[in-house]
Amino acid sequence: MDEQDILWERYGLVLERIRQIPEEHFGKEEVEGYFKSCAQFLLLIDDTLRFLAGGGYEKATLEELKERNYALYADILPGHYEESYGNPSFAVRKLGEELGGILSFLYAELRSLIGFAHEDRLEDVVIRMELFVEVYGAFSYAAGEDGTLPSGEEIRGILYWFAFDYADVAAERRIREQVCAEGSRSEEGTSVSNVHIGRIMNSELSDVRTLYGYGEYVSESELEMAKFLSTLPEETIYLMADTFTEGYRIGFEVTGKDLSRKRTVGLYYRLGFERMMRRAIENFEKMGLKALTFRRAYSVLDNRGLGISGFCGAVPNRQYDYDHKDDSALFLDRNYVNRKLDVTRTAYEKYKDEAGSYGGPAAVVTFGEADFQPISKSEALRLSQEQEHLWVEYRSLAGRLQRAYIPEEERSFTMIAFPVPEIGPVFQELFRETIRINTLDYMRYRNVQQILINALDEAEYCEVRGCNGNRTNLKIQLYPLSHPEKETKFENCVADVNIPVGEVFTSPVLEGTEGLLHVSRVFLNGLEYRDLAITFEEGMICEYSCGNFDGEEENQNFVRENILCHHETLPMGEFAIGTNTTAYVTARRLAVEAKLPILIAEKMGPHFAVGDTCYAHVEDVSVYNPDGKEIVARTNGVSELRKTKPEEAYFNCHTDITIPYDELGELTAVRKDGSRIMIIQNGRFVLPGCEELNEAFEKI
Repeated sequence: MDEQDILWERYGLVLERIRQIPEEHFGKEEVEGYFKSCAQFLLLIDDTLRFLAGGGYEKATLEELKERNYALYADILPGHYEESYGNPSFAVRKLGEELGGILSFLYAELRSLIGFAHEDRLEDVVIRMELFVEVYGAFSYAAGEDGTLPSGEEIRGILYWFAFDYADVAAERRIREQVCAEGSRSEEGTSVSNVHIGRIMNSELSDVRTLYGYGEYVSESELEMAKFLSTLPEETIYLMADTFTEGYRIGFEVTGKDLSRKRTVGLYYRLGFERMMRRAIENFEKMGLKALTFRRAYSVLDNRGLGISGFCGAVPNRQYDYDHKDDSALFLDRNYVNRKLDVTRTAYEKYKDEAGSYGGPAAVVTFGEADFQPISKSEALRLSQEQEHLWVEYRSLAGRLQRAYIPEEERSFTMIAFPVPEIGPVFQELFRETIRINTLDYMRYRNVQQILINALDEAEYCEVRGCNGNRTNLKIQLYPLSHPEKETKFENCVADVNIPVGEVFTSPVLEGTEGLLHVSRVFLNGLEYRDLAITFEEGMICEYSCGNFDGEEENQNFVRENILCHHETLPMGEFAIGTNTTAYVTARRLAVEAKLPILIAEKMGPHFAVGDTCYAHVEDVSVYNPDGKEIVARTNGVSELRKTKPEEAYFNCHTDITIPYDELGELTAVRKDGSRIMIIQNGRFVLPGCEELNEAFEKI
């Protein structure tokens, strides 16, 4: 009997046990309700597996596929979430404080089976079904023995050893799918990597039923996006995809990295963009790259959290994701961290050739989703202070491990953004405007930005002050030039890795950088911040808050967890001036400023990144502007520790915060002798030679 036969035998046995659970009683009605609900969901997973095996997605009508997709996600959709065991508040209310949060965690882990079922990953399905039966057995046994329930620690122990024991299975699978292209060929002869790439290349993309084959949640937005792209002429699709893939190629070229040594590229995208992705896959093939993609992480073993990588459908309920972002608190300890690092190293060693030839991700990000104001729930699992330190340490060590097999100085990336239909009636006009913004004449911007850089190279520091309610008052110390004739402080950024065009940026000197950064409203990584205020001393964050919640402690926790990423402090890793006034004016005209992703928003005013510099891990690689000058401001006092204390040199996060032009009173470059060069005043460029950037403002 081979391994697959053994898995099917295990599956049959565990499924038989699950079928019995809804009919069993052990005298604890509310706990029985939880297990009955989970068992019914697992039986729905079994039905999905049988449906897939019988070619159901090829035969079913659109309405049937909609019904099936809805059934898989209904329980956590906003309309049902208040009575879902996926909601920690409901789970604690029904199951008690000791067990509610733990069982809500188990419920969330079982939901990862939707993706595993659609990818025919039988082992991942079986081990989670067996976990559920083991936990159920602990409850039914305890009730049968003395009429009590097992302790929270007993159930926590079962879940801990599940995570510990199967960490190797998860690491091997996740790394394999992120760097390995399993070579097959499409009907047209194009080389494809995995089942998802094959679906893009071989499906009839005008048939929106294909969206349901991924197993992701499909909302009306994905359906409308696919239908809209199907109406665009071929040349428009080519323009979108060609801009995207050319940015990736140029990213290697301008940094002197050898693209010919790479064999794979990772596609990150949202369902509905398959027509653009097909052209992108063909373009990458011509570069000698096989495209691969993978599902966003839904299992806690895959470091499930708020971030999205790979491909995804609609997010069924962002509050659900927020409630479970710290689920690893259930088992995160020193032993687990060591285990996770060991198995990750083993997996990378197994796929070291594939990892070395991986070129990096090419990502299509979206914007325009409905506003989300998270509710911070006391019932949700939270990392303790000790666990926060462990998590920070783990991320640092895991990042170092990844870079050992996928060297930062040899890989690149690219990102491009488009709106989604959820943004409302302006969608189609905004989409076409976004295409225009993404394809602006980069030579024009390069020339104007060089004038900015020439002025900034004269300065010892810059001052930035807000207006119209913005309280920003910052001094940013700039890197000194030893040889101005061949060195520069700022990078002249055109449309390559970060599309669209429009910024100059530098790594500030931390010593002497100080003051308040304030923004009235901003969206960062999908979360809204109101009245965000961050104070710096010697380039490091010393105070922070926002106005999202009534309590100051809750506001500070929100910023610490989601901007500081559980660190006690972060440096100002980047200072930049966005020059894309066309994007700004378009956003103002269509009233979508608050909806823009940071990829575009950072080009619409000065912005400041907290965390690592833009040159993190590649500080020692020489980089040059188009004028031939070397960009020497690539490091700061923290990243300098890479030479002596590498574990303290990086934070593994980088969050850009932009001051929009209408909140910018003044941006001034100050020379060593105290003389001043005004760059921007009252939201307009006043530096001679940059006036053409103001032309767009005339259209407001």
